[in-house]
Amino acid sequence: MSDPTLSRGGPDSPGDEVFVLDAHNGSPIVTFLQELPSYQSMLRRRASAGTRDYHSLARSTSEESRSLIERIGSQEPAKPLREYALSIAEKRQLRDIQEANIRYLSGWDHWKQTSRKSWRKFLEETKELSSYLELWRHDIRSIEGKFGTGIQSYFSFLRFLVLLNFVIFLLMFSFVTLPSTVSKHGVFNGSDVQPLKSTEQPCTEYTVSGTKGLIYFYTYIIDLLSGTGFLEMTSLFYGYYTVDTVYFGTVRYSLPLAYLLTTLAYLSLSLLWIVKRSVEGFKQSLVRNEDQFQSYCNKIFAGWDFCITDVNAAQLKHSSLHYELKTDLEEERLRQRVAERTTREKIRIYCLRIFLNLIVLVVLSACFYSIYRATVYSQENISHDKKINLVDNLWVQYLPSVVITVSNFVAPLIFSVLIKLEDYSPAFEIRLTLMRCVFVRLANIGVLLFSLWTRITSCADQKCETCGYNYELYPCWESQVGQEMYKLMIFDFIIIFAVTVFVDFPRKLIVTHCSLKACRWCGLQEFDIPDSVLEIVYGQTLCWIGTFYCPLLPAIATVKYFIIFYIKKISLMHTCKPSARPFRASSSNFFFLVVLLIGLILAYIPLGLSMTHIRSSKACGPFMYFTRSWDIFAHTIDGFPDVLRKVLSSIASEAFAVPFFMVLCLIMFYFIALAGAHKQVVNQLREQLVMESRDKLFLIRKLTEAQRLS
Repeated sequence: MSDPTLSRGGPDSPGDEVFVLDAHNGSPIVTFLQELPSYQSMLRRRASAGTRDYHSLARSTSEESRSLIERIGSQEPAKPLREYALSIAEKRQLRDIQEANIRYLSGWDHWKQTSRKSWRKFLEETKELSSYLELWRHDIRSIEGKFGTGIQSYFSFLRFLVLLNFVIFLLMFSFVTLPSTVSKHGVFNGSDVQPLKSTEQPCTEYTVSGTKGLIYFYTYIIDLLSGTGFLEMTSLFYGYYTVDTVYFGTVRYSLPLAYLLTTLAYLSLSLLWIVKRSVEGFKQSLVRNEDQFQSYCNKIFAGWDFCITDVNAAQLKHSSLHYELKTDLEEERLRQRVAERTTREKIRIYCLRIFLNLIVLVVLSACFYSIYRATVYSQENISHDKKINLVDNLWVQYLPSVVITVSNFVAPLIFSVLIKLEDYSPAFEIRLTLMRCVFVRLANIGVLLFSLWTRITSCADQKCETCGYNYELYPCWESQVGQEMYKLMIFDFIIIFAVTVFVDFPRKLIVTHCSLKACRWCGLQEFDIPDSVLEIVYGQTLCWIGTFYCPLLPAIATVKYFIIFYIKKISLMHTCKPSARPFRASSSNFFFLVVLLIGLILAYIPLGLSMTHIRSSKACGPFMYFTRSWDIFAHTIDGFPDVLRKVLSSIASEAFAVPFFMVLCLIMFYFIALAGAHKQVVNQLREQLVMESRDKLFLIRKLTEAQRLS
C-alpha cells in the first residue's frame, strides 16, 4: 500500500484551498468516510477559521505527521500545545511541525502569531502572580488536602464573604462616612441638616443619655457591647450623619442622595456577585441530575477525592462513599416500599406528617412569640441609670439576642427528631431539615424587626401622631435599630468563639485523655458544614439589614469573619472530624449560595419597607427634611432640567411601562422556549448515547460469537 498524498480542492469547493488526504490506495472505509458531507463541511469550516495555519501544518510530508495533522484537524491549530488531547511525544512532534512551517508564513502572519503567543504568556504569568496574592491561599489548600473539597468549599465561601463585606465597607466609607467626616472637621465646606424646632413637631429633640457627668468604668463596657453611650453619636450609627451637602470646590455633593444610592448599590452588587458565583454550581448541579444508574457509576468510578493527602481523611472518605452507596440503596428500597403502599398506609403516613408539621408550626410559633415578648421587655426596661448593676443591664439589653440564639439551637434539635418519624428518604430528610433551620434563623430576624417597628410606629397618644412614629421612646429610631443589629452581630461572634473554646476543646481533651468507654463513646466533634454555613449566613443577613442603620457594620463583619476563619480552622485541625454525611464541592457551593441568596432577599423586605413606608426621624440623620428616605429621589428629580424631567416622567408613566413589560414577557417566553428546545436536544443526545452503548455491546457480543465459531 502506497502512502497517501496531500491534494488540493474538491468538487464541492473549487474555489477553496482545502487540503484533504487522498486515500485512494488506502482502506475503502477511510475513503468512504472522507467523502462524507460532514467531513467535507468540517474541512471547509477549518479552512475559513484558520486556512493559513492549517495549510502550513499540512505541508509536512511524513506519514506520522499527516496522521497527527489529521487527528487535530477538527481542533483550533492556534491553541497552546498543552490543550491538545495528545501524548507528550505527539505534542513534541506537533511543536516541531509548527516550528518547521514558520518559514512558510508571511511577515504579517508571523507577527500575528508571535504577538498572540506573547500576549497569552503575559496573561498566564499575570494570573499566576495574582494567585499568590489570593487571601488564605495556602491555608485553604492545606484544608483541602487533609479534609477534601467539601470542607474546603466552606472556607472558600467564608473568604468570599470577607471580600464581599470589605467591598461593601469601601462603598459606605468612600461615599458616606468620609465626605461627612471631612465636612464636619472643616476640610471641605458643607451644610448640616438642622432639626426644625417648632411646637407642632416636638419630635426634634434627641439627646444621648449617659454621656454627661461622672461615668463609671463599666459603663464603657456596656456601651462597647451594646452600641450606646459614647458610640451612639459616632460614625458607627445613622444619627451621626447630619450633613446635607458637601462642596468639593464647585462640585455639590448631596449626602442624603449618596446615602440611599450607596445602599442600593451594595444590595445590587451583592445580588449580582452571588448570582455570578452560583451559575457554575447550578450548571454542575444540572449535570449531576442524572438517573440512579449514572449516579452509581459516578460514585464508584469518579467519587474519590484525589486532593486528600491525609491517611485518616482518606479512610473517612472511603467510609463516606460506602455510606453514600448504602444511602442510595436504602432510597431504592424506600421507593419500592412507597410504590407498594396500600391506601390505608398512605392515609396513615399522610395524617402522621400533617400532625408532625403542626408540631413544627407550634415550635416556630413559640420561638417567634418568645422573641417578640423578649424584644418588648428589653425595650421597655432598658435603663441608662448609673446605679443599675452591669450584669442586669447587659442581660436586659441582650435578652432578644439570647432568646434568638436559644431558638436557633433548640428548634433544629426538635426538627431532627421529628423528621425521623415522617418516613422520608435520607436525602430529602437532609434538605427538609436544612430548609427548616434556614427558615428559623432568618425568620427570627424578621420577627425581631417586626417587634421593633411595631413599637416604633405605635403611638400611645395623639400628640405622637404628628411625627408618625413613637418619638418619645425612639427619638432616633434608625440608630436604635442599628444598635440591635450591632448587638446581634457581637453576640453571634461571642457564641461562636465560646462554643469553640468551651465545648470543642474540652471535648477533644476528654476524648483523648479519658480512658472510660463513655468518654470515648461520645467521640470527636464533627465539623458540621450546613450548620456552620447557616451561622455565617445568619450573620451576613444581619450585616445587609444593619448597614443602612449602622454604616460601618460591614467593617465589623469583615473583622468578625476574618477571626472566625482562624477559629474554625484551628477547631477543624485540632478538635473536629469531617461530617459522616459528606458534601461534594459543587453541590456545597451551590447550596451555600442559595441559602445566602435567601438571606439577601429577606434583607430586601425590611429595608424596602423602612425606606418607603416608615417615616424618617426628625431629630437625626440625613433625611430629617423628608417624610420618608425614598422621597430624596423625587426631590432630586425636581431639580433636573425640564427636558430630563420629562424624559424620566415618561419612563415612569404607564405608556412606557406597559410596552416595556410586554417586550420583557416576549423575551422571557423566547428564552423559555429556547431552554425547552435545548433540553429536548439534550434528552435526545442522552438517548443516542444509550443506544450507541447498546450497539457496542451488541457488536462485541457478535464479534465474540464469530471468534468462537471460527
